[in-house]
Amino acid sequence: MSVRNSFNVLSSVASSLRLSSVPRLTFHTTASPMMGVTVEQFEQAKGKLSTLKKDPGNEVKLKIYALFKQATQGPCNTPKPGMLDFVNKAKWDAWKSLGSTSQEEARQQYCDLIGSLVAADSGNSAQVSAQPTGNGSTYETLAVSMEDDITTIKLNRPLKKNAITNQMYNEIIAALEQTAKDDSVITVFTGAGDFYSSGNDLTNFTQIPEDGLEQMAKRGGELLRRYVNAYIDFPKPLVAVVNGPAMGISVTLLGLFDLVYATERATFHTPFSQLGQTAEGCSSYTFPKIMGTAKATEMLLFNKKLTAVQACELGLVTEVFPDSSFQSEVWTRLKAYAKLPRNSLSFSKQLIRSTEKQRLHEVNDAEVECLVERWMSDECFNAVMSFFQIKAKL
Repeated sequence: MSVRNSFNVLSSVASSLRLSSVPRLTFHTTASPMMGVTVEQFEQAKGKLSTLKKDPGNEVKLKIYALFKQATQGPCNTPKPGMLDFVNKAKWDAWKSLGSTSQEEARQQYCDLIGSLVAADSGNSAQVSAQPTGNGSTYETLAVSMEDDITTIKLNRPLKKNAITNQMYNEIIAALEQTAKDDSVITVFTGAGDFYSSGNDLTNFTQIPEDGLEQMAKRGGELLRRYVNAYIDFPKPLVAVVNGPAMGISVTLLGLFDLVYATERATFHTPFSQLGQTAEGCSSYTFPKIMGTAKATEMLLFNKKLTAVQACELGLVTEVFPDSSFQSEVWTRLKAYAKLPRNSLSFSKQLIRSTEKQRLHEVNDAEVECLVERWMSDECFNAVMSFFQIKAKL
């Protein structure tokens, strides 16, 4: 199977998991309570699916499908589809993963999941879109604010572990361009919820446009080039407040930050070879320079995951803080830094970075060129497909 046809199959898996595709089954029972969830409440939860404004993603939709089947039919009792029947196999795996979970418990979990999605989609919309000081721009995937001379850019997809979509890439570029011109002294990146970021949202790779895979890869490469350049060229001190696990591009970019503060429970993982891809964010240059070639190779080639303490010992992280006092200690320090003369900090940063800026742009160009080739390869497709199949079984 060619990579183009394979990605079209993956797209069909995604499209087949539309919320409307959840079976519309009915119950023969009437009004008996089910672990606190009545039949009426279960039916109401089904109806709320159509009200969601944002696609919750394939992983969540598979979970919804599986819980619905478990709640209405009990444990999976159908034959396993063939390996090439990607759509039905993904659904079967998701249902089978629930094992002997009772119908009552599945109904409860189904209602809880739908309730949390509805709350995140509508009830918390004011938290999802934040208006930066001094500009009318709003963001759907970020919370951007300025206080005490600090602009904070918070990745704000907590239900998705702050996985970065194409929309988020564009919004971060816009936020960095805006922040470079505002009155803040330093700029801080952090994540909403328990994760800093789980890296690329792999659904970025599943929607093949009409003009084909090659054009999609080229557009993705150009977006990535602009995204990394925005960090390379950023004029103010840039601080990462790593509030939880970090993966992929959220890790590789840390070499372009001026300070990296991490909670003790943070981890740092760059599983590129597992996904048939290669390093980005200038990490093929910054990581060997920061931690040495051997340790950089362990991370970028062989998927070595670092604890916060290990990352600090290797120089990727500036300092590690106890999780219980992480936020208070870090922000107390940052507020003190923000009282320093703004122009002095900016000019000093630019002097430190000036000797390497051209080199970083060259590295970024080379990494993007390699990644575009990778995205069009069968090897990359097979690795991404394997990832989705494994996730469906969890």
